Amino acid sequence: MTDPQSPLRPTPLAAVHERLGAKLTGFAGWLMPLRYRSETAEHQAVRTAAGIFDLSHMGEIMVTGPDAAAALDYALVGQPSALAPGRARYTMICAPDGGIIDDLIVYRLAADEFLVVANAANTAAVFAELAERATGPNADVTDRTADYALIAVQGPRAARILTPLTSADLGEVRYYASYPATVAGHDVLLARTGYTGEDGFELFTRPDDAEPVWDAVASAGAPDGLIPAGLAARDTLRLEAAMPLYGNELGPDVTPFDAGLGRVVKLGKPADFVGRAALARRAEAAPERVLVGLVGRSRRIPRHGYEVLRGGSPCGTVTSGAPSPTLGKPIAMAYLKPDAASTAEPDGGGAGLAFNIRGSAEPADLVQLPFYRRPT
Repeated sequence: MTDPQSPLRPTPLAAVHERLGAKLTGFAGWLMPLRYRSETAEHQAVRTAAGIFDLSHMGEIMVTGPDAAAALDYALVGQPSALAPGRARYTMICAPDGGIIDDLIVYRLAADEFLVVANAANTAAVFAELAERATGPNADVTDRTADYALIAVQGPRAARILTPLTSADLGEVRYYASYPATVAGHDVLLARTGYTGEDGFELFTRPDDAEPVWDAVASAGAPDGLIPAGLAARDTLRLEAAMPLYGNELGPDVTPFDAGLGRVVKLGKPADFVGRAALARRAEAAPERVLVGLVGRSRRIPRHGYEVLRGGSPCGTVTSGAPSPTLGKPIAMAYLKPDAASTAEPDGGGAGLAFNIRGSAEPADLVQLPFYRRPT
């Protein structure tokens, strides 16, 4: 947990955000842009054109050495040893009881070199767990967060904007792949990953290169409608795409199976891993709660922690809620009791579902996730 008395850490792009007039906020110990002008306009730009984000608060941890793959197989619920160099995978690190410590992306950069990207609030915890679990003499774990800035370019025009700036053939860059490349003449690790539900790229740069890379991308993208986007738009974008957020859908009291993400747990991999026994039991047990999508019928906005009602009685809790700029309605993800998720009436009445918003039951419809899927 961040010490409230500690000064907030600026990213390498702090001068850019000040120049653009961003509204800044504290987030996981970092000073981050919440929005620049309109979070709705930023959201819509990413859906229709492109947005550029500063994600330099994310944690970068390197795991290297001949035993790096084996160490990560033991530390994580996935199987990083099965990744080919240049590929990446979404995974999680869990406690022995199966609770989620963090969700991660692991990039295999070379046979003996992995980049683990952690959420900002959890970087120290993930580093400590990886260091403890990598017990072999030939696996080194290093926190390299200070060595990187991270810029995301997301949206249907992202590839068109980046193409003239980079040495990479973007048509050959597969989803969840990464390549050493140059952007605007600066060395980057270019990855086709993101957290918005749109096509896009993430550019890992040296801190000193972040500002010229940002400026070059922003200038090249302006004619195509690219604008800077902050944390507020990033949150509504990921919610529409039903991408989980640690501290909301995920946490130490949640297993991957609770979150509907049991697919990331490789119970069949040859090596043992931390949490395997608990997760194997959970995989066989009846669910205690189900993560669902809800769309409100009124204009009132459900927020994290609000009760979900069925027939006037509590049956679950909202994990994330916001107005959806794409749908034009309030949306939420929520954990419900299994019977509530399976028997709710679709018309929102009688035994249907509702949000308890400050004592008022606001009807809601159960929908399939995600709320938004980009056109193919």
